[in-house]
Amino acid sequence: MDPLQDPAFFADPYPTYARLREAAPVRKVPTGSGGRHSYLVTGYAEAREAFTDPRLSKDTTQFFAGRPSQRDLHPAVSRNMLATDPPQHARLRALVTKAFTTGAVARLRPYISGLVDELLDAWPDHGTVDLVADLAVPLPVTVICELLGVPESDRASVRTWSSDLFAAGDPQRIDAASHAVGDYMTALVATKRTAPGNSLLDDLIAVRDGQDRLSEDELVSLAVLLLVAGHETTTNFIGNAALALLRHPESLARLRAEPQLLGSALDELLRYDSPVGIATFRYSTEALTLGGTEIPAGAPVLIAPGAANRDPDRFPDPDRLDLTRPAAGHLAFGHGIHRCLGAPLARAEAELALQAVLTRHPHASLAVPVETLPWRHTRLTRGLQTLPLTL
Repeated sequence: MDPLQDPAFFADPYPTYARLREAAPVRKVPTGSGGRHSYLVTGYAEAREAFTDPRLSKDTTQFFAGRPSQRDLHPAVSRNMLATDPPQHARLRALVTKAFTTGAVARLRPYISGLVDELLDAWPDHGTVDLVADLAVPLPVTVICELLGVPESDRASVRTWSSDLFAAGDPQRIDAASHAVGDYMTALVATKRTAPGNSLLDDLIAVRDGQDRLSEDELVSLAVLLLVAGHETTTNFIGNAALALLRHPESLARLRAEPQLLGSALDELLRYDSPVGIATFRYSTEALTLGGTEIPAGAPVLIAPGAANRDPDRFPDPDRLDLTRPAAGHLAFGHGIHRCLGAPLARAEAELALQAVLTRHPHASLAVPVETLPWRHTRLTRGLQTLPLTL
């Protein structure tokens, strides 16, 4: 049985991660049906090594070349920057990095803060709200759509398609969503060519049309990747962090008394319940040994930041939330050349959102028993479907 598809895994993956890691920090596990297997990396040291090992390729076009497939993913989803190796990866990443630097994000903070206030202004003074639907979803999707120039009228559809792309165990739904978002971004690029604006997408179009550095496929796939990755994990980050604090009253009380400590506490919140459980697909281009396990050439390799961040060899007493822990080495944003370029933006959005909730609703509490909270059924990301709060 695939341990990563067990319903209990989605509700709480950490016992499964611990059991697998204790057996071996790198081990062969069944994945999916049809007798398929992958090598799962759950140890911290092994995960860091795997993230930077050039023998573990992200180029899925090479892995699947010549293999029959029943999938029908849009090329913009199946062949994006995450599925490239150097030097192509460096070339594509350089085009968008400047939009997500610490300085660029600092300039966005007033806009993000104002948006948080608008969202919280719609909350009642008393009663029940859903922190996911009423804050964690609309905040990052609005920010990334604003950056890319996605019209406000289209943003609800974008959110639905993005969510469907992570529907574990439902390949038809994923495939359909990939075409919906891929076709949408193709059309938006065409629209912006005739009516340019000043968004990040307009900047990418100018590079494509001006210096001819981006092919048409690269342009659309970059836009889709930024759109989806730009908000999906941040939504989970905000929800997971809020729940972690609600489940640890002493930590929550300290932050309520000293909200300025939140910025330095973000790393521990990311480590404790990572918004990315298992990183995107890699495969071995040659035989290698990792964590004492021999991996043959051509084998799928899955790196689990969620497991690595709970490795007791790196983080003592890892299942305890400790906001004073020096957790800056966590792998929630990955490591190496594929480290999440949107990390500064995600941190800013989470910090401003959580700080506003702590300040404006200091007595907010869980409205339902924690064991009844619904989690999304996807092994790639980890996030709540809803988080009802009583204000």
